[in-house]
Amino acid sequence: MDGSAAAELERAERVVMRWDSTASASTGGGSGSGEDQMLFDGGGDRAEAERFLQAVDDLRRLAPPSPGSPPRRSSSAGGSSAVQVAMARLEDEFRHVLATRAVDLEIEMLADLTSLSMASDRTSFSEPTTDRESSAGNDDDENSRSSSVGRRSSYRSMTSIREIDLFPADAISDLSAIASRMAAAGYDRECVQVYASVRKPAVDSALRRLGVEKLTIGEVQRLEWGVVQPKIRSWIRAARAIVRGVFASERRLCFLVFHGLQFSNSTTTTPAPTTTAPFTETVKGAALQLFGFAEAISIGRRSPEKLFKIIDLHDAVSDLLPDVSDIFAASKAGESICVQAAEIRTRLADAVRGILSEFENAVFRDLTKTPVPGGTLHPLTRYVMNYIILISDYKATLSELILARPSASSRIAAEGNDLTPAFPDLDLADPDSQLPLAAHLIWIIVLLEHNLEAKASLYKDVALYHLFLMNNVHYIVHKIKDSPELRGLIGDVYLKRLTGKFRLAATAYQRSAWLKILNCLRDEGLHVSGGFSSGISKSALRERFKSFNAVFEEAHRIQSGWHVPDKQLREELRISIAEKLLPAYRSFLGRFRHHIENGKHPELYIKYSVDDLEISVSDFFEGSPPPPNNRRRSHG
Repeated sequence: MDGSAAAELERAERVVMRWDSTASASTGGGSGSGEDQMLFDGGGDRAEAERFLQAVDDLRRLAPPSPGSPPRRSSSAGGSSAVQVAMARLEDEFRHVLATRAVDLEIEMLADLTSLSMASDRTSFSEPTTDRESSAGNDDDENSRSSSVGRRSSYRSMTSIREIDLFPADAISDLSAIASRMAAAGYDRECVQVYASVRKPAVDSALRRLGVEKLTIGEVQRLEWGVVQPKIRSWIRAARAIVRGVFASERRLCFLVFHGLQFSNSTTTTPAPTTTAPFTETVKGAALQLFGFAEAISIGRRSPEKLFKIIDLHDAVSDLLPDVSDIFAASKAGESICVQAAEIRTRLADAVRGILSEFENAVFRDLTKTPVPGGTLHPLTRYVMNYIILISDYKATLSELILARPSASSRIAAEGNDLTPAFPDLDLADPDSQLPLAAHLIWIIVLLEHNLEAKASLYKDVALYHLFLMNNVHYIVHKIKDSPELRGLIGDVYLKRLTGKFRLAATAYQRSAWLKILNCLRDEGLHVSGGFSSGISKSALRERFKSFNAVFEEAHRIQSGWHVPDKQLREELRISIAEKLLPAYRSFLGRFRHHIENGKHPELYIKYSVDDLEISVSDFFEGSPPPPNNRRRSHG
């Protein structure tokens, strides 16, 4: 080394040694330029910071490593000591800038992402361009950096990602300057460790502020489902903010600080430095914590009440996967996070399919042996129809996940239980043109009908059997008609079949409930041989009126306690009964009233006027006993 270079090296060493924080710490004092003063404090004398960086560069230039030796070992004893002092100071400065210069409002800016609609999709999710982003788009240097990151043409063009400046521009410039010197000197591992030690707590704090709890998979699975449901809603909102805000911003920060640096590889003479990218080292633990919650749900116990929240979770993870890939896939260390998220989505999809199958079996196996009072709507019918309406609302996702049609034979074979009732047949009108999801919905309704027929058989009264089926099939039909999504899946052909079953049940109820009553109003059995006027058997006629009164009163007493919950159907059924009963009674009364009224105690036989019957019919199907004295008497 010539004299000029030696003098230059000596000047560089003097500049560095003035900032020897290790010596200051060991002596408990120093020149005042030690650890109590920082070169990169966001203000003060920037010239001194620049002189220090230039001195570090001069040390590296004038005292280079020996050929074949690791870069952090210098061939010059003095140069080596000065380099070590310089690296210790830069490490402290790096930590100081990271700890003190972070933007205070980063959480508030991220929190705005949590208010995004849970139903938003990637095509509609976009953020307005800010002035800062517009100006950044005009920076040629920034654009050249942007094109080299990720798999998109522009680093900041992702419409679903909001990158936030976590540090002021001058702080990022200082961090980049320090990192480049430490990496060049072979201190890249220390640099990354310091970086991660400061940024990891910041990321963890962001997760806490956004509502992500630190729960193990076991802890999540032990929670009651009612507790888990709101946590899923919170997780979906938080995950969007964390992936698209926290992780994206941390990745950008790492890119700006460490861009272009060459990290050293392990050798036989030095400990192997970490090969994990600073970004992955910083956020990997938080990413595992974040996705651990979704993983716990994906492998948890399956039950029908979980279906829709699991679909929400599946959709949220699916929505985030492209962003996760954009953010993590560039690093080998980050690939495990991408794989984990993809596997979680797959398991959530499997859970959805499994839950749908379990729901079908639950509908089939509901073997309640207690009939509902009054033949009203069965709770199972209400539950199943509301459930499949929700299924139809998730048509977009479920049409992608449900790819196989239901198979009754496979379920029977899997059941292997002689006590289990046989499965009904699934007769689809046009199976080739239907989505598998539509076939499953029809199958669920078929199972429900099959189950309802078994429950109807619990009624001893045949009329009540048919009334029960009428009520429940009517409810099924109207639920389908009231839901455009469900009707579109079920199709008009199957809907017509259901409507036909409802009408058959209504007709069968009226026939079984009223045929005996209407038969009392027929002429057969009232005539004796001779002319018509003189051929009426008054005793037979009196018995016929008594029989009518008895059977009608019994019908009134019983069927007032039966229940038709749909108001319109209830009124239509009363009208239909009145249209058959009242004209028949009016005609019968007109033909034979004078035979009774000319005899003794006519009020014992003609107890009702036509108006009395009409009033009494209005009591039917209310689900409660008829009120007393609610009708007029024909004879006072």
